[in-house]
Formats: sequence, C-alpha cells, structure tokens
Amino acid sequence: MQSLSPVKSIKKGRVGLYTIGLQAYWNQFPGLKERLMEYGSFIEKKMSKYGEVYNFGLVDSESKARRAGEWFNERNVDLVFCHSGTYSTSSAILPVHQICKAPAVILNLQPTERINYEKTTTGEWLAHCGACPTPEISNIFNRSGIKFRVVNGLLGLDYTPAISLTNEKTNDRKEAIAAWNQINEWIRAASVPRTLRHSRFGFLGNTYSGMLDMYSDFTMIQAQTGVHVEVLEMCDLDRLLKDVTEFEVKSKLEEVYQFFEISGDSPSDPIAKKPTPEQMEWSCKVAVAQEKLVREYDLDALSYYYHGSPNSEYEKLQSGFIVGHSLLTAKGIPCAGEGDLKTAVAMKISDILGTGGSFSEIVVVDYIDETILLGHDGPFHLAISDGKPILRGMGLYHGKQGTGVSVEAKVKTGPITTLNVTQTGDGRLKLIVSEGISTNGPIMRIGNTQTPVKFKEHPDVYMERWFNEAPTHHCALSIGNNEGLFTKVGELLNCKTISL
Repeated sequence: MQSLSPVKSIKKGRVGLYTIGLQAYWNQFPGLKERLMEYGSFIEKKMSKYGEVYNFGLVDSESKARRAGEWFNERNVDLVFCHSGTYSTSSAILPVHQICKAPAVILNLQPTERINYEKTTTGEWLAHCGACPTPEISNIFNRSGIKFRVVNGLLGLDYTPAISLTNEKTNDRKEAIAAWNQINEWIRAASVPRTLRHSRFGFLGNTYSGMLDMYSDFTMIQAQTGVHVEVLEMCDLDRLLKDVTEFEVKSKLEEVYQFFEISGDSPSDPIAKKPTPEQMEWSCKVAVAQEKLVREYDLDALSYYYHGSPNSEYEKLQSGFIVGHSLLTAKGIPCAGEGDLKTAVAMKISDILGTGGSFSEIVVVDYIDETILLGHDGPFHLAISDGKPILRGMGLYHGKQGTGVSVEAKVKTGPITTLNVTQTGDGRLKLIVSEGISTNGPIMRIGNTQTPVKFKEHPDVYMERWFNEAPTHHCALSIGNNEGLFTKVGELLNCKTISL
C-alpha cells in the first residue's frame, strides 16, 4: 500500500553517550584508551540510525564526569548511555548523572564471545571487563536515587581490531542482536517524550456526552506529557470550509480514490450503502478544510467530536469528518473521535514510533475463533491496512446524529500491540499494553473498522485482566510486537505501565 507524506516530521530522540575507564590504566596498558574510544565511536555510529547522538567520549575522572554532565545538559539530551568499557570507580561516574537528570542506561557490551585464555594479557582482559564495574555503578545509582536500566550482551562489531588477541566479530551472535534491539528501542522510545513536548493537540468540539472515562484535565495532560492542547471551535473549521475551491475538492477526491475502495451497498446492513456522489464530494470538501485547520494551527494530533442540533450546519459538517481524519492520521496527524484526548496521545505515541495507531474499541467477541474484534466507525490508520479500506455511505451513525461516509477496514494480519492510555483515581496517566495477533478472520460489512485479534489468553481471561486495570474504553491499535518499546516509553514519560 502506498504511504502518504507526513504533514510534520517526527523529532528524533537526543541521546548522550560516554565511555568509562580508570585513568591509571592508560600509562600502564598502551593502546587500551584508544581501543575503548574506538568501541565508543562504533556505538555512536550504530545509535545514529535512530537518534541524534552526542558522544562526550571518555570519562575517567570525577572532574571529567562533571564536565560531561554539564555538556549533556547543554545539548538537552533525553537519555544518557553509560558505556561500561572497562573498570572505573563509581566516583568518576556518579557526577554525570547528578548534574544531568536524563534517564540513564548502562551498556555492558562485551566485545568478544570468549577471551583467548592462552594468550590474554591483563590489558587484553581489561578491554573486555565491562561487566566488572556494572554492579558498583548499579549500587551507587540506587543509593543516589538515580533510576537506571542495564543492557547486557555483546558489542556486535563486524570486524576485529588489530590490537585484539581474540575474535571480536560478533554482529551475528544472538547476544549482540538482542542487546542492540534493546538499545534501539530505548533510542526510538526517547523520540516520544521529545516529540510530545513539542506537540500541539487540537481539541475540536467536545467529548461525547456521558463517556466519563474519556474526560481529561488539559492541565494534567500538559503537565505529564508536555503536550499543548489547543481548544478549537467548529466555527474555526467552518471558516476554512468556506474558502475551499472546486480544484481542491477535485484533488482531494483523486487522493481518496487512490487510497480507498468505494463500496457498493452492504450485503447485510441496510444503513450501509454505496456512497453517493454528493456524500463523496462533501467528505472531500471537509477533508480539505480539515487539513487546512491542521496546518493553520500547527497541529500534531486532533481529538474531536461535535453534537450539534439536528439538521444544523455544524451537524452536517461533522458528518464528513471520518474520511479526512483517516487521511490525516495516515499523514502523521492522529485523529481520535468522540473527544478522546487520552487515546489521541496513545495514537500519537504509536505513530511517532512508526507502528501505526488506529482508533479502536471492543466490537464483539468471536468465541469460535477465540478472537476479539477491535475497531470503530473511524478514523482508521491507512498505513497499516490489510488492502485498501472501503468507504461506505452511512444512513445513520450509530449512537450519533447525522449521516455520512465511514471507513470499513481491518489491520493487516500478523503481530499487533494495543496501547491504552488511561487515567488513575489520583490523576496520573497509565499505559496498558497488550500484544496479540491480527488474524484473517471474518468481519461485518457495516461500514466500521474491525480487526479480529487473538491475544495470548482466552478472550474471557484476557478481558478480565484488561478490565481490572480500569482502561479507557478506546485504545490505539499498532502493528508489531511493541510491548518492550511501549514499556520504555512509559518509563521515559514516568507513567505506570502494565503489560497484559
């Protein structure tokens, strides 16, 4: 499936990196210092695929540690990696993290899978003893109230340095692959708080009346994520709608035909019909105005819903929302219906990480296939669709006023992860993460998105565990096994995270 160009680019996480060592070693073991710095440069290059990397270099004294902490602060890093290159006293490490408060990850990456026992010298051993200081670092971080995580494994070089007395080409070893998967997840996760802190979420209209789980305090959202919430009115969109030209509608219609399949009448549901030319034209006109709204207010995401008076102009306007908001979601501007701001955050997190993030809720349980169908009446993330989504004309939006065009689609088969952003009784955001498999099971032909998902446990067991966590009833549906990734995001956002 073709992808749509993003309206705004994602901000890469800024990560700090430094390598540790004991200053007394350098004169005692010629070449060791340069060797460790070479390892650090290799790590920097590998990390640069996913983030902006700021490599301070070697920290081998308390004074250098202080300089490194200040240096990382000047670069406003989101995360600091401490590469445990060889032994170092913890007093030459702690000041880095006392000065720079960014989350810390210790890298215990051994360059070789096995020491050359017969030929190894003390200097050779010291180049491979990164595990030796790691308990000491962990202890002092814990006693100093510094949160940290450790990645253990192999360095993953694709060559052996000339100075080495053993094989260091370990890039195809499972221990190197697993370690770098962890490192890359941390760097990717760091892009989430950075992007959110620079994001503007539009809140258009109101929250669906009576859905108490979705009500949110805008101050709480900004305090915990950094997101600015821009409150918008329907008249803002209506003003832009009035300036939409016939050429713009025609261009948008071409875009819609490129990314959607236009349905016939539903074989089962009398309210789901082939969209009329008038419905298509109206949806495209509204879609043009929606994108103009996003660009004028510099939005990164949108939460929306409007309950207008029957047959009013604004009710007609909101009836055309789903197509345009699906297109915007595919362009990196997640749009969450029913005024669900917390799920807009979940969708944005998924989108930042390149995993999709489609607006979903429980549709129905299939006890024969032991799947749970997840979906909604829109919007849908086109980039993770199983084929072209279908557009159906709706004679009635269930539970809502008005008529219009809706999206019928399913997420492509394979691994998926749901991300639910909920709110606890004490006003804290909480993430609930669930991995499953999107199956090729049947779906209804009623103009709604639906994806049959098989979770790790029987639907009843899974639902009991999920409901006990008090979720918001919507979630973001992403592709891939993203439990580790979302858990790291939760840590960096300082949000309690539950994996089911």
